[in-house]
Amino acid sequence: MLFDTHCHLFDEKLLGDLKEVVERAKEAGVAEIVVPAVDVETSRQAIAIAEQFDGVYAAVGVHPEAANDASEEDFAEVAKLALHPKVVAIGEIGLDYYWDAAPRPKQQDVLVQQIRLAKQLGLPVAIHNRDATQDTVRILEQECKGDVHGVMHCFTGSFETAKQCMELGFFISFGGPVTFKNARNVREVAAKIPDEWLVVETDSPYLTPHPHRGKRNEPSYVALVAQMLAEVRGQDIRQLESYTTDNAHRLFPKIG
Repeated sequence: MLFDTHCHLFDEKLLGDLKEVVERAKEAGVAEIVVPAVDVETSRQAIAIAEQFDGVYAAVGVHPEAANDASEEDFAEVAKLALHPKVVAIGEIGLDYYWDAAPRPKQQDVLVQQIRLAKQLGLPVAIHNRDATQDTVRILEQECKGDVHGVMHCFTGSFETAKQCMELGFFISFGGPVTFKNARNVREVAAKIPDEWLVVETDSPYLTPHPHRGKRNEPSYVALVAQMLAEVRGQDIRQLESYTTDNAHRLFPKIG
């Protein structure tokens, strides 16, 4: 069985046939899915979807692209929503210096505030990092220190960065990019991650894996990610499915 640790089921590209999307995931062996939010409204949507389906869970939080508009009232609402029984993490949170939709100091403040919320609630965090590795790792080193663990979502960084994150208690998650033909560096890093720190995701409806690249992504395609990881790691696919699912349960202890 597989566990898609990061899938935006509230996206309009998936809402139109959401029941069928979830059914296809189950048929593909995906037993569990976590739906991370990007702001307060999608936090509510993620919870509503999790309530509809067995094996579907939510994460709540404010993404760095939404950080500029985040208010204290928003953080209070995220904290309230995080108490829902099907909320298993704070996320998707982090830094994004590629789009720079919010000033960098604001992004950092929003990230720190949400890590501290996760610490208070005993929840893991799902971290988004795009072109902001130095500041992301620095903040994780300052704020986590064994008190907060989590996952580096859709990891495409170096093995050295992965090691720093694993030392802080962060799982390394790979999605569709590991299957891309030009992603040799991502596959080389993926091959080195210790079994006990690896998890898989789709980031649906984005980053669709080969051979469906360019089309809508959905959680059933996490099987393609797992197959590629098994190949580059020289492992049996059933073995990889088993330990990545066990790891996801350790990552999200409310489920495991």
